[in-house]
Amino acid sequence: MGFSKFVFRTAVFALMWWILTAGAMSSWLVGAPVVLCAVLVSGALLPGISWSLSGLVRFIPFFLWRSLYGGVDVARRALHPRLPISPGLLDYRWRLPPGLPRVFMANTVSLLPGTLSAELGEAHLHVHVLDETGAFAAELQVVEARVARLFGLSLV
Repeated sequence: MGFSKFVFRTAVFALMWWILTAGAMSSWLVGAPVVLCAVLVSGALLPGISWSLSGLVRFIPFFLWRSLYGGVDVARRALHPRLPISPGLLDYRWRLPPGLPRVFMANTVSLLPGTLSAELGEAHLHVHVLDETGAFAAELQVVEARVARLFGLSLV
């Protein structure tokens, strides 16, 4: 792990510790070794993570908007008897490389209303959808493209 990644991870874990302890200065006697251990373990478990700041800046509003829009859509379907609810499973073929980008996409899909990642397969993501007649495959392509941009990747 390079020096800049070490400093960045230390800052992130120190911030998390500070938030968890409500800024109590006395907690740093335990917190400093915990932060150092977290940095070292994260470096061993996730050594090659790279992400794009511009991708992150674009991903956050995209995710918030999709969550809001999807939540309203799910509520409308639940409350309006004529709107379709036809649950089913969709197999989505991965274009992202294996590893963290796929896990991040699967978790993102699960957080969006109307979808739930059911299985993370080698070649496919199995997604439970609220309405299988909808254009969920196209939606998943958009999410995958955003995740790829977030990690600075190009899709296959």
